[in-house]
Amino acid sequence: MESITVKDYMNKRPVTFSQDMPLSSALEKLLRSQQTGGPVIDANKRLVGFISEQDMLQQLLRDSYHCQDSHSVSDCMTPNALAVASEDSIIKLAEMMAPTKPKLYPVVDEGKLVGIITRRDVLRAIGMQMGECLTHPV
Repeated sequence: MESITVKDYMNKRPVTFSQDMPLSSALEKLLRSQQTGGPVIDANKRLVGFISEQDMLQQLLRDSYHCQDSHSVSDCMTPNALAVASEDSIIKLAEMMAPTKPKLYPVVDEGKLVGIITRRDVLRAIGMQMGECLTHPV
């Protein structure tokens, strides 16, 4: 199972955001997707941050109270987001995910975003491996 990599299970076409995107537009985009957050990238597809539902919640609550749309993604995103590489092991990623909060990691190769991987993707990989083990015991 150590040989199963992130690229085998990652989403290669994730929903992404730009820093200058209005927060209301980011909310609409996030709600249409199946993601709980997404990478914030620049024009060269370089990862500059991450925005989650939780990051948006407090600012959007204030904005809706005042009926304003004056904030952008950069106002509430998390800069310096954790990321993994496409060649990283699913097992190592599962070990990283177990004790920590992030449920979704941007996948970055040579500084550029190439996809995302979620906790569900990791569970799917482990489940498939377990199925094979049970079908073909050693």
